[in-house]
Amino acid sequence: MQEIRVELTKNPKAKPQDENNLTFGTTFSDHMFVMDYKEGRGWYDPRIVPYAPVALDPAAVCLHYGQTTFEGMKAYRAADGAINLFRPDENYKRLNVSDDRLCIPELDVDFCIEATKKLVEIDRDWVPSAPNTSLYIRPFVFATNPDLATNAGTEYTFMIITGPTGPYYPEGLNPVKIYVESKYVRAVKGGTGMAKTGGNYAASMKSGQEAHDQGYSQVLWLDGVENKYIEEVGAMNIMFVIGDEVVTPELSGSILSGITRKSILELLKAEGRKVSERRISIEELEEAYDKGLLREAFGTGTAAVISPVGVLKYKDKVMTINDGRIGEISQHLYDSLTDIQWGRAQGPDGWIVKVC
Repeated sequence: MQEIRVELTKNPKAKPQDENNLTFGTTFSDHMFVMDYKEGRGWYDPRIVPYAPVALDPAAVCLHYGQTTFEGMKAYRAADGAINLFRPDENYKRLNVSDDRLCIPELDVDFCIEATKKLVEIDRDWVPSAPNTSLYIRPFVFATNPDLATNAGTEYTFMIITGPTGPYYPEGLNPVKIYVESKYVRAVKGGTGMAKTGGNYAASMKSGQEAHDQGYSQVLWLDGVENKYIEEVGAMNIMFVIGDEVVTPELSGSILSGITRKSILELLKAEGRKVSERRISIEELEEAYDKGLLREAFGTGTAAVISPVGVLKYKDKVMTINDGRIGEISQHLYDSLTDIQWGRAQGPDGWIVKVC
């Protein structure tokens, strides 16, 4: 395993004074991890250096053809002061899946975890301790060589940046309003919907802007072929409680394989609950709502953990779920998962990785 060179900042930044008012993705810690790749040489020169802007050639492949991938994970400060990572191996395995789809060289999962631990340990004072706060961790890869031919890059940079964060949605754990998209599409099977790449998010911005203009927090996407089957929300996977069954769209190649999604399904199955991963149409969801069977809806994701859905709007139909309140299962799952992440409860083996 390569040795990681460390250069500590000589100008530490001021940390947020009020941890109870942290926003998502706007404040960044003192240091970042960087490693380079060159064809024929492989990954080299891993280093932790002061957080700073990145210099890029104007013709860099990532700027013109979107050859980028990223991940999202968190570090949590437990009550005893210990700092935990949650299933980082799953994040880096998924990053390699995304990299493979984008023709980016594979990364060593174990080395990435060690690099993440070292970076978080160096910036451990940035890990907040207020309730519902954490240190967000953003690993990402981008092609850097200058080449305007539409070829995969030959040079890459892998970076990790971090920053203290509060809830992803301003509503926190209060139910959010979701707009079901019926005009635009985001991804199709065989495309890049199953990868975590910037282009997927760029494709969703027009719809997201229109949803926000109507007072909705996020967009729920339908499949890109029949515009009929439910896929995922822009920033999270989606689950529904229909009768006594928890239903979530199956991984068909056009939606992201969420780490939180996977963890929630494993918790539900361990509790003996009825769980189904399958195709679910918007018409089936409407019918369940009309019959009074749609008891809860909630999103799952690293940033939001569990985000209950209080309102779904599809075309002219507005569906208010559980009277706009968080449901029993949503609350239970949020409590169960966050208890594990913050070290208040014992989770399955391998879920928690101690940093320090």
